[in-house]
Amino acid sequence: MSDSSGRRLGPVVVLAGGLSHERDVSLRSGRRVAEALRAAGLEVQLHDVDADLLAFLRETRTAVVWPLLHGASGEDGSIRDVLDLVGLPYVGSGPRESRAVWNKPVAKAALLAAGIDTPAYVTLPQALFRDLGAQAVLDAVVERLGLPLVVKPVQGGSALGVTRVETAAEFPRAMVNCFAYGDTALIERAIDGIELAVSVLDGPDGPEALPAVEIVTEGAYDYDARYNPGPVEYFAPARLTPDQAAHVADVAVRAHRALGLRHLSRTDMILPADGPASVLEINVAPGMTETSLLPQAVAAAGLELPVVYRQLVEHAVPVRG
Repeated sequence: MSDSSGRRLGPVVVLAGGLSHERDVSLRSGRRVAEALRAAGLEVQLHDVDADLLAFLRETRTAVVWPLLHGASGEDGSIRDVLDLVGLPYVGSGPRESRAVWNKPVAKAALLAAGIDTPAYVTLPQALFRDLGAQAVLDAVVERLGLPLVVKPVQGGSALGVTRVETAAEFPRAMVNCFAYGDTALIERAIDGIELAVSVLDGPDGPEALPAVEIVTEGAYDYDARYNPGPVEYFAPARLTPDQAAHVADVAVRAHRALGLRHLSRTDMILPADGPASVLEINVAPGMTETSLLPQAVAAAGLELPVVYRQLVEHAVPVRG
């Protein structure tokens, strides 16, 4: 099958699954993307990450890989390092950029350096709580950052291990929940406002933001709320004024550029009643399930998923002179 410039496109391999806590979401994302690419006329094979993967990629004469692995190895840059080693092009950001985004404090530092707002935070390893005494450390955090707070692992996605802390009494349990998913916690000041996800796609003239998706939920926007229909109400496009919509789009594009990302990204942010949008985190492998935010943004833009996904694949394949 040829692309829009007449190049012949070989098989596309969608990587999904892996061994992270987000394996099920990855499999669902992979199936949805594979279906859309087949609808766009491409030959697509879905494959897990296992000992047969590299041999499979060679045997199928893969043209491009789309890593849809969520969590560790999928978003920490490691699988992208391997794809670079074997010389296979892939959809998405490179390993160094992915690694920076995967480490939330590193990403927040890059955002702040670019003049992009992100909640005030502190990063604390589990060992420090043992050495200094948990209560003394928690008291110091509350004194410095105030309440409410959000506790999350420094690495991870899908809201696993994330807890909003309204009172000091809730803090210890939130830390226990966080440390179940990693040995270092990111504790940040909670920001109230409109919760938004703004996806960015690289186009011929550079990165462009899709319409923001607004997330409304009575409880926490946790793993269950994200991937099971019902608990959350989405507005795509978000209920924003033209100025607000332009502002959050600009923030997402600036974040995409500040982290050196390519092809696609999704920036999660809060837009308070007063002041600029505050970026919570950035995703280099956003979910593509039936309830995920990037596909909703594509629909809100009046675009077709098969067309958009095919363009991303075409964009990933290098032009050879």
